[in-house]
Amino acid sequence: MCFLRRPGASAGWIWWRMLRQVIHRGLQSFFYKLGLFVSRHPVFFLTVPAVLTIIFGFSLLNRFQPDTDLESLVAPSHSLAKIERSLASSLFSLDQSKSQLYSDLHTPGRYGRVILLSKPGGNILHQADVILQIHRAVLEMKVNYKGYNYTFSHLCVLRNQDKKCVLDDIISVLEDLRQAALSNKTTARVQVSYPNTKLKDGRSSFIGHQLGGVMEVPNSKDQRVKSARAIQITYYLQTYGSVTQDLIGEKWESEFCKLMHKMQLDHQDLQLYSLASFSLWKDFHQTSLLARGKILVSLMLILLTATLSSSMKDCLRSKPFLGLLGVLTICISSVTAAGIFFITDGKYNSTLLGIPFFAMGHGTKGVFELLSGWRRTRENLPFKDRVADAYSDVMVSYTMTSSLYFIAFGMGASPFTNIEAVKVFCQNMCVSILLNYFYIFSFFGSCLVFAGQLEQNRYHSVFCCKIPSAEYLDRKPVWFQTMMNDGHQHTSHHETNPYQHHFIQHFLREHYNEWITNIYVKPFVVILYLIYASFSFMGCLQINDGANIINLLASESPSVSYALIQQKYFSNYSPVIGFYIYEPLEYWNGTVQEDLKTLSQGFNTVSWIEQYYQYLRVGNISATNKSDFISILQSSFLKKPEFQHFKNDIIFSKAGDENNIIASRLYLVARTSENTQREAVELLEKLRPLSLIQSIKFIVFNPTFVFMDHYGLSVTMPVLISGFGILLVLILTFFLVIHPLGNFWLILSVTSIELGVLGLMTLWNVDMDCISILCLIYTLNFAIDHCAPLLYTFVLATEHTRTQCIKNSLQEHGTAILQNVSSFLIGLVPLLFVPSNLTFTLFKCLLLAGSCTLLHCFVILPVFLTFFPPSKKHHKKKKRAKRKEREEIECIEIQENPDHVTAV
Repeated sequence: MCFLRRPGASAGWIWWRMLRQVIHRGLQSFFYKLGLFVSRHPVFFLTVPAVLTIIFGFSLLNRFQPDTDLESLVAPSHSLAKIERSLASSLFSLDQSKSQLYSDLHTPGRYGRVILLSKPGGNILHQADVILQIHRAVLEMKVNYKGYNYTFSHLCVLRNQDKKCVLDDIISVLEDLRQAALSNKTTARVQVSYPNTKLKDGRSSFIGHQLGGVMEVPNSKDQRVKSARAIQITYYLQTYGSVTQDLIGEKWESEFCKLMHKMQLDHQDLQLYSLASFSLWKDFHQTSLLARGKILVSLMLILLTATLSSSMKDCLRSKPFLGLLGVLTICISSVTAAGIFFITDGKYNSTLLGIPFFAMGHGTKGVFELLSGWRRTRENLPFKDRVADAYSDVMVSYTMTSSLYFIAFGMGASPFTNIEAVKVFCQNMCVSILLNYFYIFSFFGSCLVFAGQLEQNRYHSVFCCKIPSAEYLDRKPVWFQTMMNDGHQHTSHHETNPYQHHFIQHFLREHYNEWITNIYVKPFVVILYLIYASFSFMGCLQINDGANIINLLASESPSVSYALIQQKYFSNYSPVIGFYIYEPLEYWNGTVQEDLKTLSQGFNTVSWIEQYYQYLRVGNISATNKSDFISILQSSFLKKPEFQHFKNDIIFSKAGDENNIIASRLYLVARTSENTQREAVELLEKLRPLSLIQSIKFIVFNPTFVFMDHYGLSVTMPVLISGFGILLVLILTFFLVIHPLGNFWLILSVTSIELGVLGLMTLWNVDMDCISILCLIYTLNFAIDHCAPLLYTFVLATEHTRTQCIKNSLQEHGTAILQNVSSFLIGLVPLLFVPSNLTFTLFKCLLLAGSCTLLHCFVILPVFLTFFPPSKKHHKKKKRAKRKEREEIECIEIQENPDHVTAV
């Protein structure tokens, strides 16, 4: 091997070039030998994958188990909110506190919740009697377990002071309204204020989350309610941690939902929306049940598209069954990967629905590239050598892209990923990618060997019978000639490139390549790219985090219906935030009192401290020292019936004869709009830093915070890590590939596609949840998968002009790219008909990924590569020098042999 030094080239550059060529040729030689080995043992490589699929397929059926813990899947695994929950629970039992710590959809433990909505223009308070009838039906509902009947009173959370069931205070308000109606009093005499109202026993209660769609009396100082559209009632069940208690609670919740459905039929003047603790998980898993039939339809469409796109009029060289077998190869590799997942005690969740589509998009690319590589081999070679040549040509690039897939999803499965659903998905994708790679060079490679043997022996590609001679066909009808025509009866059997008649390749060569490289088309392509970049940039500035759990649920499920009604009528106030003071504090000190007022400023408070200060002011009682403050608190304030419930909010300790307050809590509620969740995150981010700089040591907690705490950072971290991993690999291999500009163009192309998908999906109302993040990780690899062969072929091309180089690149790889992307996009169509927010997000993101990749491969890159480096002038100079040298040699030969010229 001889390397000529270019003028001005350094010795280091020559060594790098030598190293690149050695690595590239070594890889090509390895895959050539691998192709030969597969072609010599096709039965072995066909049998082993099939046996593995059968073994692991049975394990898939026997060990299938769904994951029922939604919090562990979609909530950040490591967050400060979980630490705060543990600390709050160690001070005050969360099971006893969940009636006060109201949260929209993330209430811990077992519960049943119902929203009762009146007709438009109606007042739900006028239907107090009907609502109380429904309430009594819930209390009297019985659940049978092992011969014993359990009612709500057996299962409910009990109050500490009187051991009665914890019920929402709106029930007391409704009973007062009903009593007023029965005693012929006008309902106006029962004054209901909002959001705080005075109850019959003298307590002040916050009902902002129990009464919705409120209209207040104009100019009312005490915010009296004129009318309301909705009432929300929650029934909290006790959680002891035992399996039996949990089973009974689950049965009670199921009966509760059935009862609400029955009550809806009996009371047509009300609309009832019910929710239980299992509803979110059930509706999350419902997506998988709804999508089963659509995924089968998607598979059929991909099979049909792959079969048709692999066909030709030439019955000898047409490969419809190879397209079909290629898709089946990816299917059986996915089944094997699923079996391995369940054997390793994996649990299924609905986010894994995306794996078949992700695996198919990458696997079929390898299938179609191998088919294109087969078409580029010489027909006069034995079929085993042709298979080896195809492996040598294709498997280097496919190995690189598969490695990048593995690196990207491997980074997503690393401990840096804080969302368990993303981590589980990435782990499965890593296994799927490895099996895809193994099945393609083994199972599909064996199929290619058998197809090549049939072609060499001139067997029909569909009917597997001998193709008759041209003389025999001339005596047969036209329909028979059409079916048995190999397309080359009138030409040599060993034509230079008989596969040029494939319809996609013919279209690209004869029509599209000339059109896209036309000088009059290029300005419009530049304008199109500027529009694309503008919309992408605009979308990237409007990214929203997708902490809302309904983004992952079936769209027509009870949970989504409930959440939408709840958001519409009960979003005036944020979830109730528990404010926990976990160190002894001088509550009697004026400075401390001012600090507490400052911290709770702007909030609607439910606080023993505030009520106690007011009690002291009204009674004109002085409590400026510790002993007086605690003595009056214990002996007088907490003895009053209207203040007894505050005993649960204070922890006393006794040291000798002295009592101390070692911890206490109060509740804060902020005024919010319909976008409650985002404002709750802002409240958390506002309050938490204050705990570090204030003299008062406190924590804030609500069950919703576990799902939303730093969700944006947690959910975007996997795509950032994966992108950084891919970028690092491409930079480190910058000088180890055949041409550094190939990696440079690849980085630019992938960045453009990734930012385009990110911006456009934001404009299409897709939030940054775990599904969209997984799609963004996949987009990185999907773009590399399709752009890399095109770019590397272009930078290595030795044609005279860039235009001719890009034409040759499109002609060589355009068919495989178009086959794969069209199959991928057509396979996504059935997802559009699955009534689920999760599949809508999956459809939108993958559609944008495929469309943006197709746009870059066939429109943007073919035009931009004709403007920018690498230059092809040195190739032109080399060819001119070679042509001049060849002409001089021919002249010398002519001068030495003039008789030959005369003879010619």
